Amino acid sequence: MPVVAVVGRPNVGKSTLFNRLVGKRLALVDDRPGVTRDRREGEGRLGDLTFRIVDTAGLENAAEGSLEARMRAQTEAAITEADIILFMVDARAGVTADDERFADVVRRAMRPVILLANKAEGRAGVDGAYDSYRLGLGDPLPISAEHAEGLGDLYDALAALMPEPDDEEDAEGEGAPLRIAIVGRPNAGKSTLVNRLVGSERMLTGPEAGITRDSVSIDWEWRGRRVRLVDTAGLRRKARVIDKLEKLSVADAIRSIKFAEVVVVLLDATIPFEKQDLSIADLVTREGRALVIGLNKWDLVENRNEQLKAHGESLERLLPQVKGVTLAPLSGQTGEGVDRLMTAIVKTHEVWNRRVSTAALNRWLEEVLERHPPPAVAGKRIKLRYATQPKARPPYFVVFGTRTEELPDSYVRYLTNSLRETFDLPGVPIRVTFRQPDNPYDKK
Repeated sequence: MPVVAVVGRPNVGKSTLFNRLVGKRLALVDDRPGVTRDRREGEGRLGDLTFRIVDTAGLENAAEGSLEARMRAQTEAAITEADIILFMVDARAGVTADDERFADVVRRAMRPVILLANKAEGRAGVDGAYDSYRLGLGDPLPISAEHAEGLGDLYDALAALMPEPDDEEDAEGEGAPLRIAIVGRPNAGKSTLVNRLVGSERMLTGPEAGITRDSVSIDWEWRGRRVRLVDTAGLRRKARVIDKLEKLSVADAIRSIKFAEVVVVLLDATIPFEKQDLSIADLVTREGRALVIGLNKWDLVENRNEQLKAHGESLERLLPQVKGVTLAPLSGQTGEGVDRLMTAIVKTHEVWNRRVSTAALNRWLEEVLERHPPPAVAGKRIKLRYATQPKARPPYFVVFGTRTEELPDSYVRYLTNSLRETFDLPGVPIRVTFRQPDNPYDKK
């Protein structure tokens, strides 16, 4: 699909237009300037036009090496890769010196440009739209991204610039991509790892904690397999999240966990298994996602064999609900262990999708009941008759019997652990529910 980049100085409404064109609130929006930092992509639709739209950080002058300068470099990369550029100004504020300066940057890119005068509702907005003629980027289109005004004119302008569609077959026939979310505490090295995996400086990185705000998805390929990586904002303890923008970032990260298939919880190997790390891993398990623990910054660790063994023992003790979860030591900075991490992700994904035949399940049930039958409750026996697996992702089992609601938690854990060991289901959450067959003589 053609790539359309939305650029302009901070707080002119780029993310609002991005959300409008993708049809959902993907990008974070707030009144303060500079909310967007990384490039965020989505599938945009306007009428019968379909395109890849890229939301960018606001263009601004900044000292070399600063966070703002790195944000600007990300935006300039988006301009270079775009087929069409939507240059946006604030019609109510009028054309500023920054608008004129960055119009020159866009002009030098030698790409088709559509000039958008946003916030053009009302008399003041119309006057500001006329003022933008002096930027020399053609006729401005007065629009209101918030109120969906002027999108018909934007459709006409985009349709005239759209390249001819390719005759190649659609890649959708290759199957859906493997969805992987990278989560963890702030400054664990998530964006650095994503850049190492995709082989480019796709995500904004630096020594500052909490650089990433949006959850940014990146389509990628590993050994011929399509992958969708999602980099997320750092998750701090709930009591420390006070700022409205950080609350939005955290909600975005949690939403990414819910829609992922495999979640990599990235830990700092120099200070692993903090309480927040375990809380994040527990959240992933409760959401039913496949879990892999990444030990980042492994290049800073001494006595690696001893440390890895100690961390493995700690993991078994601290996360008993997902026994056998893979612990992958790596360094996003140097690339060490990154390939092993991807191998572990693919293997865990296969386990997460695994199905067990009903015949095998019932042979297992006979053996566990013979070895350790359910305890009697109030002098009455609990009978478990048969089991089945109605679905996977994660593995979900149903056991039928009588008085199953009286089964003690310890016996449920015994069955769950036995299922994990017998059918080789390490590192993924297992769901086990109990049902009683309907009584045909029960008059309801």
